[in-house]
Amino acid sequence: MLNRFLGKRRVAQIQRTIRNGKITILCLVMTVVVLRGMIGAGHFGTPEQDLELLHSHLSNNRRVLEEVKDASSDGGGAKAETTTNPNSYEMFDINKILFDEEPEELKEPNKPYSLGPKISDWDEQRAKWLMENPQFPNFIKPSKPRVLLVTGSSPKPCENPVGDHYLLKSIKNKIDYCRIHGIEIFYNMALLDAEMAGFWAKLPLIRKLLLSHPEIEFLWWMDSDAMFTDMAFELPWERYKDSNLVMHGWNEMVYDQKNWIGLNTGSFLLRNGQWALDLLDAWAPMGPKGKIRDEAGKVLTRELKGRPVFEADDQSAMVYLLATQRDKWGDKVYLESAYYLHGYWGILVDSYEEMIQNYHPGLGDHRWPLVTHFVGCKPCGKFGDYPVERCLKQMDRAYNFGDNQILQMYGFTHKSLASRKVKRIRNETSNPLEVKDELGLLHPVFKAATRPSS
Repeated sequence: MLNRFLGKRRVAQIQRTIRNGKITILCLVMTVVVLRGMIGAGHFGTPEQDLELLHSHLSNNRRVLEEVKDASSDGGGAKAETTTNPNSYEMFDINKILFDEEPEELKEPNKPYSLGPKISDWDEQRAKWLMENPQFPNFIKPSKPRVLLVTGSSPKPCENPVGDHYLLKSIKNKIDYCRIHGIEIFYNMALLDAEMAGFWAKLPLIRKLLLSHPEIEFLWWMDSDAMFTDMAFELPWERYKDSNLVMHGWNEMVYDQKNWIGLNTGSFLLRNGQWALDLLDAWAPMGPKGKIRDEAGKVLTRELKGRPVFEADDQSAMVYLLATQRDKWGDKVYLESAYYLHGYWGILVDSYEEMIQNYHPGLGDHRWPLVTHFVGCKPCGKFGDYPVERCLKQMDRAYNFGDNQILQMYGFTHKSLASRKVKRIRNETSNPLEVKDELGLLHPVFKAATRPSS
């Protein structure tokens, strides 16, 4: 009958469509069965659960494919993920936060440089303050002055990946020495005067600290690349009772030869007083960056023996000042060479094992140096004057050499001077107060407080 109403051709098309529909429905059913077997039947086996689970699997697969595509296009493998991860310190561009919105304060170009207002009666002001504040004496004991050790580093992170780690080692080393010897410590990260950047940044800081802490008898400046390597050595304070400035150096090299390395300003002592303020005022004029510093550098290179051509630095300026004005300053300057207030690392670090075998802490000199100074390594900069690997390995050795003297108090030592790992050197005991550390640094005599008389 259908043939009569629709025609044979039309009926054949309808029958073919029905057969195709049956095949499509059968394929759909088979697909659902297969997927249920692969991903499970949901929590309850309901169609809604199946659909939700299927959608989750398909979404995860698409996300994985997209990540693989991104990684392959960048050629970075696992690193591709961190480039878009805001929680990754490794890939964060530190320069995004290392900027100052405030412009540098411009000073008048024709105005002579000054560290601050001229003070002429500091000795009188300080003496009055000390008398009015007896709870802050400038001497802890008759032969033990109150000392402030000052060091510091740039306000910005180091310009290499490991520099800040070595700065941390250096300040930890200084804290250890100061704790043992009853010395206060000040760590600075602020550039107090932009004109005195670089070598000269210490001068405005030193002046400010002397004036703010009249109770301090001696300020001990120490560069960030210098480390204490004799934790037991106590400075011979009595030797400096008539001196206002103590630096490592040699009289003949400074006064006779005018050698630019005749002394070192990386570690020195400065007594608080009017003399110190006057010295800072005389020392500072070569420091302002720019034309003044450049021109002063030419003068220093011409006048000082062996000095290369570069801008004026604080050490050369001090040599020049003492050599040309010895009558004014020389009587109160003590150039110390009996022990290493500054010790050049290049001639010391390779001999540490020999020192350990033949000598002991507390000597402070070439047998066991008080300070090892890594001049020229510049561990916080981009480039140094020596191979980086050599500097860093030697700094590790110097740090461990000093740190072993700290660890021994608690029964440990580094496995070697090149190792970060430690080992036990004595057993624990149920009577810990009876254990005496080998060097006597837990409760040294020079740190003992004087009991007030009743």
